[in-house]
Amino acid sequence: MPTPANHRPLGLTVAIVTLALDQLIKYAVTYPLALKSRAETGIEILPIFRLRWLENRGVSMGFFHADTDLMRWALVGMTILIAGFVGVWMWREKARQDVAALGLVLGGAIGNIVDRIRLGYVVDYADLHFGAWRPFLIFNLADAAITIGVLILLARALLLRDKGANTETLK
Repeated sequence: MPTPANHRPLGLTVAIVTLALDQLIKYAVTYPLALKSRAETGIEILPIFRLRWLENRGVSMGFFHADTDLMRWALVGMTILIAGFVGVWMWREKARQDVAALGLVLGGAIGNIVDRIRLGYVVDYADLHFGAWRPFLIFNLADAAITIGVLILLARALLLRDKGANTETLK
């Protein structure tokens, strides 16, 4: 029986590229674009997309807001544990698409962890809106990578589960 393909290099590459792009964009909005000094108006890129400065001291959708140093470091510790779990999962995973999706999640998680350790908050800047309606809170590339990675994992799990169930009924 042939051994399954090792997709670890793919997962690590996706994670490293995601982390690098995330940090590069955060650097650009922080320093060359000086987005913090334009906090109220931001920079309009498209009629539905604006760069706006936000210091996110919580996690997804502003939950678990870290107001003190103790809360900040507890949040760092919790997210490091989650990233470690994702890294181990990615290391053990055999399916190429799942490894790539986990790489997105891992790279995004590390990008936000770096911000929280270095700055005490996560730099968010992407404001997608349709008039006054905003389908998302202000986010960053790391958040998008995490969301896309999780959606890929969920879609594959649901589709493969259904496919497996259909195959079982045909036997």
